[in-house]
Amino acid sequence: MTTKHIDIAPVTPSNFEVFFSLIVSLANYEKLTPPDDSAKKRLKADAFSESPRYFSSLILFEQKPSGYIIYFETYSSFLAKPTLYLEDLFVLPEYRKLKLGLTAFQFLVKEAERRGCGRIEWQVLDWNQIAIDFYEKLGAKRMKEWYSYRLEENDLIRLEKELKSIL
Repeated sequence: MTTKHIDIAPVTPSNFEVFFSLIVSLANYEKLTPPDDSAKKRLKADAFSESPRYFSSLILFEQKPSGYIIYFETYSSFLAKPTLYLEDLFVLPEYRKLKLGLTAFQFLVKEAERRGCGRIEWQVLDWNQIAIDFYEKLGAKRMKEWYSYRLEENDLIRLEKELKSIL
């Protein structure tokens, strides 16, 4: 997909290193620990397997990698349709205000339509006012009636042991 000087191009094995460097940039932006070498290998394997676990595209401005998106499908039992889940939409700070995010979102809307999705969902960190403003300007609604929960890997190991002893 191309808009003026903005392209959305699939991540491929040949541009994976660029894609990974953008993930590291997002981690730095969010003040998080970036993925280690093991995670990098899993990201690559999961992207290019026979059944990819996620889909990803680079956002290019004048052919320069300027951001990326990661998305995948979940499923809504009530809609009886897939949901396009947006895991990451990141644009390097120096490329913001150039409509790269809008072009990426246009791509996602078309992808959701192509897949027959009933909706697109994502999460935003509560401190990321730039992203919140961007999404609300698009008309996205902040979900007030749902809370996000997470079990991390250590929690899963602990819970598995606890459930074994109970069940």
